[in-house]
Amino acid sequence: MKIKNMKTLDVSFSDELDPDKDLLKKLAEQLPTHKLDCVSWVDFPYKPNVTFNIAYSEEAIFVRFDVQESVLRINNYESNQPVYEDSCVEFFISFSDQHYYNLEFNAIGIGLVGYGTNDKTQRQRLSSERIHQIKTFSNISKNGRGEDVKWSLMIYIPIELFKEESVSSLKGRKAMANFYKCGDMLPEPHYISWSPIQADEPNFHLPEYFGQVNFNF
Repeated sequence: MKIKNMKTLDVSFSDELDPDKDLLKKLAEQLPTHKLDCVSWVDFPYKPNVTFNIAYSEEAIFVRFDVQESVLRINNYESNQPVYEDSCVEFFISFSDQHYYNLEFNAIGIGLVGYGTNDKTQRQRLSSERIHQIKTFSNISKNGRGEDVKWSLMIYIPIELFKEESVSSLKGRKAMANFYKCGDMLPEPHYISWSPIQADEPNFHLPEYFGQVNFNF
């Protein structure tokens, strides 16, 4: 069942999108800011402060997350390890009715990426070689005693990564997507999203609750 009053997001085209840290940082400052503010499970009430920016070009999708949370956890350092147990941000996107990509990154940009349906037994992890096509740039601010940790992650995702869907251009295209922040093994586990989810237990792999993303000209 699709969620009522589905959220929508307009994504701006940029011809200045380049996998360069300084250029991406400058671009992010010019983009609209969106907030992750949906806590869908009452048993996990902690809600860190998380925002994101997004843009796209002929070659890539760019997402920047900014996070403020009480504890930082980074215990995974190789591709496709369980980064969702760390301080983690995620971007899921679907270009078809049944299949979608899950892109998950911890605070230093280590990625876990999969493709398939929401039947987790049938999903496939992308190879480390393909994941390394994604460029990530992390910044972690030191916090004083008793202060929250602030960190940001910029993610440059080449469109060629989506080869299972034969995506050649995003201009004028619509997709379904959601954005998340989690931390399964943190002292306060949490599961927040951009588009709300209706499920008994935390589960991000529910594409029926994705919002609509419009890649504008």
